[in-house]
Amino acid sequence: MLRLYLFYPFHFYRRTHGCIAGFAASCSFIPDGLAGRPPDLSMISNLFRPALILIAACALSTSAAAQNASQNTVGSACPAAADMKAEQLHGLWAVQFTNPPGGLPARATMLLERHAEFAESLAGVVSRDLGPAAGSKAIAAHAAKAALAGDLEGGMLLLDESSDNVSITGTWNGEMVAGSCGKAFQGTWKDTSSSAPDNAPDIPFTLTRLP
Repeated sequence: MLRLYLFYPFHFYRRTHGCIAGFAASCSFIPDGLAGRPPDLSMISNLFRPALILIAACALSTSAAAQNASQNTVGSACPAAADMKAEQLHGLWAVQFTNPPGGLPARATMLLERHAEFAESLAGVVSRDLGPAAGSKAIAAHAAKAALAGDLEGGMLLLDESSDNVSITGTWNGEMVAGSCGKAFQGTWKDTSSSAPDNAPDIPFTLTRLP
């Protein structure tokens, strides 16, 4: 449509105010008194004005559309929490606990990978530096490295932890941090080991993807 509006005024002027080169018959309908007269520049200007306005409007519209498309592309590159797959969490993560129970460090490292038996599930290891507290009564049921197994369901990260590969010594429940594009999760960890106190509190944690 732009080409039609752009070229129409010039085409109209040539067909009403002069012969089109190579087409002698095109002069047959020129009104008397106009043939041979110099072009009316003011008429050309008036004829082109609507086309120029339309071109400017189209340019602004195209620029706005391109900007919106760019913004939408950036937004669409970040998956919704409910659309994320377990495989998107494979890799190394830094763990930060808030007020962990005595004997357990505030920092840890987590490795998540594909479960050996269930391809859409998660497996992995959480590693902690227990330091001098290792083996103490408060954390007797916890090891420096504990196995992990779980799932990502509807954007919720659900993991079971086992320090002895037999019993569940801790549970993880988290969800993706809004705007993190799957690179950060927050939730709570709970000590469910035999050395955990009665009514063990939920310990807030943050997972941050490592390079």
